[in-house]
Amino acid sequence: MKIFNIIFCLLFIISAGLQYNDPDPWLWIPIYLYGAALCWLAFRGKHYPLASWLGIAGYAVYAIILFFEKDGVWEWLTRHDAANIAATMKAETPWIEDTREFFGLVILIAVLLINLVSERRKDASRIS
Repeated sequence: MKIFNIIFCLLFIISAGLQYNDPDPWLWIPIYLYGAALCWLAFRGKHYPLASWLGIAGYAVYAIILFFEKDGVWEWLTRHDAANIAATMKAETPWIEDTREFFGLVILIAVLLINLVSERRKDASRIS
């Protein structure tokens, strides 16, 4: 798990840096840095389940909003037939931006859940 966490820590830091020219960097830089900090702490052997659950809850709420809002993921799936959202770096339509942000949140949620499950399994094996 140490390699997993250092890789995602670095990826989340890079993702935060790429948000600098985003329309809402004040929101996305902290979102990615929070995930990076939790991965860094996990890499160092420090686990804070409450902090992870708070991150997961916040990310999930925002992901649901992005999924259903106008020009969100649902529109990408239904009106644009899940068109390629990675063809260019520039998000030329609002649904591309919202869909990319949605998947960023999904990745953050998945990483934090993997860390929680891994730590819980370690704790269970220590008890037995």
